[in-house]
Amino acid sequence: MDDMLKDFVVEAMDLAVNVEEHLLRLERDPDNKETLNAVFRSFHTIKGGAGFMGLPALVAACHLTENLFDALRTGAAPVTPIAIEAALQASGFVADQLTELANGSAPESLPAMPEELEHILTNAIEGKGMDAPAAAAPAVAVQAVVAEVLVSAPASATSTASADGLDWEGMYNAVVPAGSQLAVVAAPAAAAAPAAVAAAPAAAAAKPAGKNWDGVDRREERPDVRHAAPVKEDSIRVDAVKLDALLEVAGESVQAANQAAVLLERLLQFKFEGQAATLMATLAETLERASRYSTELQRATLATRMQPVGRLFQKFPRLVRELAKDLGKDVELTIEGAETEVDRVVVDSLYDPLVHMLRNSLDHGVESPEARLAAGKPAKSYISLKAWQEANSVMIVLQDDGKGMDPVFLRSKAQQKGLISENAQLSNDECFQLVFLPGFSTKEVASSVSGRGVGMDVVKTAVEKNRGAIHIESMLGKGTKFAIRLPIELSIVPTMLVSTSGAALALPMAVVQRVVELPETFMEVGGAPVLKDQGRPLPVRSLAGALGYESCSERVGIVVAAPQPYILAVEAVDGTADLVIKPMTAITVEGITGTARSAEGELVLVVGLSFLMDGCRGSVRMAA
Repeated sequence: MDDMLKDFVVEAMDLAVNVEEHLLRLERDPDNKETLNAVFRSFHTIKGGAGFMGLPALVAACHLTENLFDALRTGAAPVTPIAIEAALQASGFVADQLTELANGSAPESLPAMPEELEHILTNAIEGKGMDAPAAAAPAVAVQAVVAEVLVSAPASATSTASADGLDWEGMYNAVVPAGSQLAVVAAPAAAAAPAAVAAAPAAAAAKPAGKNWDGVDRREERPDVRHAAPVKEDSIRVDAVKLDALLEVAGESVQAANQAAVLLERLLQFKFEGQAATLMATLAETLERASRYSTELQRATLATRMQPVGRLFQKFPRLVRELAKDLGKDVELTIEGAETEVDRVVVDSLYDPLVHMLRNSLDHGVESPEARLAAGKPAKSYISLKAWQEANSVMIVLQDDGKGMDPVFLRSKAQQKGLISENAQLSNDECFQLVFLPGFSTKEVASSVSGRGVGMDVVKTAVEKNRGAIHIESMLGKGTKFAIRLPIELSIVPTMLVSTSGAALALPMAVVQRVVELPETFMEVGGAPVLKDQGRPLPVRSLAGALGYESCSERVGIVVAAPQPYILAVEAVDGTADLVIKPMTAITVEGITGTARSAEGELVLVVGLSFLMDGCRGSVRMAA
């Protein structure tokens, strides 16, 4: 099994386990929309990887199950026990296929999706019950089960129908459909034994008479199973939570050392003599050594988590090639910056977003060769995937030379679907952001590639989960560019400490260009304050106003390097610090992504990178 297939199997197995757990939870709580969406996304993700790896049976089962959960979450079909059973059968089929792959089976040898599974899924989608009679089970399967029982029985039991008081032919005839029964005739003991018994390994006959063949030994003696090497034995998968915990411990040790250094500096303001002075000198040396070791621990921990994005990018050329062939398009993918390193957790979490973006670019973005020629373009279209480090961030840009996005059309589609109000007035950039809304799609009919309105929602959710931001630039007839900015590492973030309205806040240094002094009065453009910076007029926005704090005198400005640059007004700048960021889980506050402790031990609120990149404005909200 090649590395790409191995990675897919391991990741899909984790998803399949989660699916079964979600289905059981859904059985207890049928109205849980979050669980419905979680199951839908899991099948969607497995289907995307299966299509990439050329596994048609998995694609067919996942696509049909997607249809079921699309109907369930929109209310077109009820969440009934039949629907849960259908989904569990689909999950079992997916798990079986993945297990066969894990045990070394070739993809082309996998069985097709059973008709029974397709039947029950179709009935569940249509809101029907299970109308397939139980007796319709294939006789071959029943015969195989009976043969298994006969083979596993002791030889003395199968030599005659009456030696142990059991009528084997009668039991067989009782479980098979009419017309498949065996004729009950007298026969010698040797003739009554099935052929499978004669073919049993000689080793079985050599077993001690007092030991029954219980099936376990039989499995151990099968060479194809005994020598199969499960995929998970080849690698160690560490949960992202554990990796985060390790880095958090390293970061907390650095924070503790910094706080101790601040306290020591304050103590040294006092005059110590004699033995106290000696102890203070020793304490200073010890804290310096502890600080040095904690910094080394942090650096070593980060090094173990850093991975080149090329590990991720190498999976995409085949995806683009196969999908372009299916869509009848001529597309060339170019990759740059594969050596750029980023936190492994970020690399792992980027796979699904980038797959969705590539699929959307191929399906929605680039045109067919005929359409390109008619528009005066080369028949071959190009998609570029680039990565590079920029300050304390990593930039990943996906760009195509396709037809671009029409902001007017996007706004109209969002209004038709009820995602925004009819009177919404949106700029072009805000119209582009509409593609990230759950349920938004420009396709009328969903296909196996796109059209369900789930892909770009997955992208934005994954990027913001990693404290990143995504921005879209598009021009009709020229193409579209998606730019993702992510922190190089997740837990420890270089920040600028500021204060406004009495609150201590931290801004990611990734978007901070410089600090400027603000005047008493500003020029105004359209009623909004504007200040010239290095010869260019930039809008001025209040951090207190953006976060809903009380107004205050904000005379310090921070030039923010956003797609649309602006100046962020704050009350004071208190310095810079590398902070250990802890996400906010109990509550959600607009614009705030987490909390941290300063070197003095004070609680600091961390302003979200995406919030700053969007100009201190929340993303487009759904209509009430």
